[in-house]
Amino acid sequence: MCYPNSDPRAHALLQWLTGDLDLQIKKIEPASSDASFRRYFRIYHAGGCHIVMDAPPDRENIVPFVRNAALFAAAQIHVPEIFQQNLEQGFLLLEDFGSQSYLDGLRDDNVDRLYQKALDSLYRLQSRIEPHDCGLPEYDQALLSRELGIFHEWFMEKRLGIVLPVSVRQRLNDCLIGSALEQPLVCVHRDFHSRNLMLLDEDAEPGVIDFQDAVVGPVTYDLVSLLRDCYVRWPQSRIQSWLQRYFQRLVQAELLSVDFAQFRRWFDWMGLQRHLKAIGIFSRLDLRDDKPGYLADIPRTMGYVADVCNAYPELAEFNAFLQQQILPIYQAKL
Repeated sequence: MCYPNSDPRAHALLQWLTGDLDLQIKKIEPASSDASFRRYFRIYHAGGCHIVMDAPPDRENIVPFVRNAALFAAAQIHVPEIFQQNLEQGFLLLEDFGSQSYLDGLRDDNVDRLYQKALDSLYRLQSRIEPHDCGLPEYDQALLSRELGIFHEWFMEKRLGIVLPVSVRQRLNDCLIGSALEQPLVCVHRDFHSRNLMLLDEDAEPGVIDFQDAVVGPVTYDLVSLLRDCYVRWPQSRIQSWLQRYFQRLVQAELLSVDFAQFRRWFDWMGLQRHLKAIGIFSRLDLRDDKPGYLADIPRTMGYVADVCNAYPELAEFNAFLQQQILPIYQAKL
């Protein structure tokens, strides 16, 4: 039998599966990993095939995952069913969505159909979960500011060795955080992108994973995560079409009461906040966690940053520093 590397967590996991759950294990293999301390294994046993989450309690809290799975399922979001749980040890036995994500299966001839399915799921997330009594934490000013700080600390200072002038940083934060906080509140997945949408069937809605960090926050956050994905880029004309159709859907549902120009500005500036954070996280994963694989996604993500900064005069100071300092130093280090 193949099972995870010999370590205390692996042995405890195997004991839980065989001793507590009485499963006759045939094979255990790594299923996936992510940017956290969680591990996932696919187990084959006499009764079928499942995914096991291993979340060390001293590093990861699985209670939000369990809570949010129930919340999302009630809104008819296709999340993995939880068959067994061990909160004390940090183990979950989950439905297996397979190994093909949207990122693996997206093609030019199927992206419109698949994104429509994803947008249908997103619409239910935003329209069926009541933001004021769902129990999720709020995406507040402090959290938005901390996220932007990841870019400054881990990308600018620790990777590039430069510091953004205080006045420029403050004006950038004021613009982006103010824009985020003036938007209508909805349930926000926080990582609604092609790596967290599982391709179950091209005619089915995606399996949604990695939802444990959901919050109540800006209406454009998940939309920009999907349409301006850090892991795949689509032509601007296509993004504009998807964005306009989704905007009309929100307006018709009375979830929005602004014009498209305002919505587009919210979308662009929310994307800038998210992409700066992502660049910081990708750098931190390399420098702190020895996970360099995400560095390859920085150029694409930085391209989104440059596009938005070039489009808005309010961002001119940061854009000047970006063009004159950040990009030349970053490109010299590639």
